[in-house]
Amino acid sequence: MRRSYRFRLYPTTNQARDLTVMLDSHRHLYNQCLETRSLAWKDYRLGINSIPLSSWFKTERNHNHWFAALNFSSAQATMRRLDKAFIAFFDRCKKRARRKGYPRFKGQDRFNSIEYPLHGDGIKLKDKTPKLYIQNIGLIRIKQHRKIQGTIKTVRVLREADQWYAVFSCDLGDVVVPKNTKPAVGIDMGLKSFLTTSDGEHVANPRFFKEAMPELRRAGRSLARKSKGSKHRHEAKRRLQRIHVRVRNQRGDFTHKLSKTIADRYGLVAVESLKIRNMLQNHRLARSISDAAWRQWLEQVRYKCEQTGAEFVEVDPRNTSQLCSQCGEMVPKGLDERWHRCTHCGLVLDRDENAARNILLRARCSPHLVRAAARLARTEPANANEVLQFECNHVQAATPSFEKPPA
Repeated sequence: MRRSYRFRLYPTTNQARDLTVMLDSHRHLYNQCLETRSLAWKDYRLGINSIPLSSWFKTERNHNHWFAALNFSSAQATMRRLDKAFIAFFDRCKKRARRKGYPRFKGQDRFNSIEYPLHGDGIKLKDKTPKLYIQNIGLIRIKQHRKIQGTIKTVRVLREADQWYAVFSCDLGDVVVPKNTKPAVGIDMGLKSFLTTSDGEHVANPRFFKEAMPELRRAGRSLARKSKGSKHRHEAKRRLQRIHVRVRNQRGDFTHKLSKTIADRYGLVAVESLKIRNMLQNHRLARSISDAAWRQWLEQVRYKCEQTGAEFVEVDPRNTSQLCSQCGEMVPKGLDERWHRCTHCGLVLDRDENAARNILLRARCSPHLVRAAARLARTEPANANEVLQFECNHVQAATPSFEKPPA
């Protein structure tokens, strides 16, 4: 198991300047390698990778004092980063994607990280004192707010706005995951409530980006008034970046805490398999969906469930809000109708809670039953619902308890 730790760096004024120069040197190396590869293919139809470029860099650094100040292993990692960009480009070409995305030259604000592939080679965390040593930079004060577990493999130095961070990727070895016997839960994602559980619990949507919109608009207008290339424009750009970083940190803090709570509380977490990229095509809801950060939260729940031994299941989201979770009848309703009212069995409850119950019911059913019901749903919706409800009710321990826990 691998785990990453991210700590804030507090460099001095001179160290911050040297870090910026080093980052810019890596950016120039990336751009120069990209130019070399493009010209080699254009003039000679020759495809090259990071191996011959490393040999070129060995001789080039003897004549270029900016490259001479770089750690050789980190420079190789920058060249391999370009390899990954070309591999992704070729994959998109094979898949005939509409946008191929040929690797582009990196501008001053589009290259913000340096990777050190080996801890101890050019970078090292001092154990006795909370400081990070970087070659040609010196000892930098670091805020190590928690203890690092495992063996440090790679280190990445990251710049966000005017702040610096160090990201340590650690190998934990063989981790023994305990057996989890905690209760199961179904979760329905939404915009009115960030999530609703099958137990009836609602978590409010914080809407961090929406709250920061007035401040972002003022900072954007201030940036637009500044002359390009001026010092005031650079300062205005940094102010705008700091607001975006703050919003992202707030969102990340919220999703991490919530995902940790869910993973610790339950033994089975059932969610919908959402195609968020397709949902973003709705321009009326795209900003709200992006602000909710569903995919970020789902990925965090997934790996936290692996750590706690809980099972993470994604189910087909088709008709989860339309089906009655008690009798299995189809109850059509629009998006503006927030309550589920079944005329067949008389069940009345919140629309999202009804969907969460259906999600949990599908997750507890065997996969082949869910696939069979999904095939029938494309032709005979009513019969498919009956099949799904009947089969799920006869699976051992399949029917969830719909009674809310006592207050």
